[in-house]
Amino acid sequence: MSMKDYEFWFVVGSQFLYGPEVLETVAARAEEMTEKLNASGNLPCRLVYKVTAKTNKEISEVVRAANFDDRCAGIITWCHTFSPSKMWINGFTDLQKPCCHLATQYNREIPNEEIDMDFMNLNQAAHGDREHGFIAARLRMPRKVIAGYWQDKEVQDRLSRWMRAAVGVAFSKQLKVMRFGDNMREVAVTEGDKVEVQAKLGWQVNTWPVGQLVETMDAVTDQEIDALMETYRSLYDLATDDLETVRYQAREEIAMKKMMDAEGCRAFSNTFQDLYGMRQLPGLASQHLMAQGYGYGGEGDWKVAAMTSILKAMSEGQTGGTAFMEDYTYHLVKGQEYSLGAHMLEVCPSVAATRPRIEVHPLGIGDREPPARLVFEGHEGPAIVVSLIDMGGRLRLICQDIECVKPIMEMPNLPVARVMWKAYPDLTTGVECWITAGGAHHTVLSYDVTASQMRDWARMMEIEFVHITKGTTVEALEHDLFLSDLAWKLK
Repeated sequence: MSMKDYEFWFVVGSQFLYGPEVLETVAARAEEMTEKLNASGNLPCRLVYKVTAKTNKEISEVVRAANFDDRCAGIITWCHTFSPSKMWINGFTDLQKPCCHLATQYNREIPNEEIDMDFMNLNQAAHGDREHGFIAARLRMPRKVIAGYWQDKEVQDRLSRWMRAAVGVAFSKQLKVMRFGDNMREVAVTEGDKVEVQAKLGWQVNTWPVGQLVETMDAVTDQEIDALMETYRSLYDLATDDLETVRYQAREEIAMKKMMDAEGCRAFSNTFQDLYGMRQLPGLASQHLMAQGYGYGGEGDWKVAAMTSILKAMSEGQTGGTAFMEDYTYHLVKGQEYSLGAHMLEVCPSVAATRPRIEVHPLGIGDREPPARLVFEGHEGPAIVVSLIDMGGRLRLICQDIECVKPIMEMPNLPVARVMWKAYPDLTTGVECWITAGGAHHTVLSYDVTASQMRDWARMMEIEFVHITKGTTVEALEHDLFLSDLAWKLK
């Protein structure tokens, strides 16, 4: 499902104490708010008003319906009047979808001349939302609280960002990852508990033999390759005369896409240590698949493959770009400290500053033919890098704020896609923090998804979140990790 296919259910709390006229007004206002929020154009998904809930039964019924409706990516609650929180217990206990508490009110201002007891009885959001917030805190349920006036763009933008994170959860729960071979031998961080990940995040991670991929490649027709070559020409500059190598990449891409689509997979991994029967490591093939929304992980890293596809799903329709990434080398000149991110071949062209070029060069590793790949520089702008690691018994999501820059040198003999960035709080402190937290060498870099959204996603998934910011120090991070380790051991 794409972003526009999801919807969020608006559930408003009240009670019978106020009488039928007040309840009719509450329902009418809830419908009006829903219509205006949808018409604002600021929300990525449709908001659907469901019910003004007045009883335990009504809340439980709407929650059960939300749990079993694949279109529903979450519920948004608000208490126009006072809604006694005990009636929410059963529903909240059963809720399996993300929840956002919109703490707002229908009117922006207190009407000086009109305010009387009738007005006070009808407009009790300040009262009701606090009662509503208590029960969620008492049940220790993960939820997002957004306070402010519902017609303000800032509030709508925050709601939009939360919706995108919730879509990331829905996407994750259905995600299937296709592994071509195992992970790179002796690498630790690409390992992990696939059973725990499926139970916690929903991912189905399984292996398909490289031999089956080769068989599928052999069945690709020249007509299919011709069509994909035309697509390449429309999107990229063909900076090589070695068309046979480019056509081989097209053959690999078509075969991988056929296999993934047949199994419903939206992410894949491979390794240059398992290319039996293949002439080239997929380079251009992997890059163009990522440009279409598939996640990728090098060296068999299925966790980063899955996270790449999730962040791409969360940022659908945005234009900054999201890519599989790796910190490759540092520039440690005083006052000019930068990290150079790249990979052997596989960086998504969605982050390119200019039109990418298709080039063919030797790889120097993997003992195969020189592969075609897209070569480009990443564009400037604020971004994040994200790493999901298995801590043994729990998952930790690490997020670091960065500022991407135009590369300070041309690097004419480095024929790969690359992004250069300034790491926060600074390069060396950021490296120390990243290593202290156990962050992997593979990451997802995104200009579109924010650290706040990743925090929301981690909270919805009930996994640990670590954020390295401009203000982070190694000492404070070590202290936070120590306390976090104690807390998670108690869970």
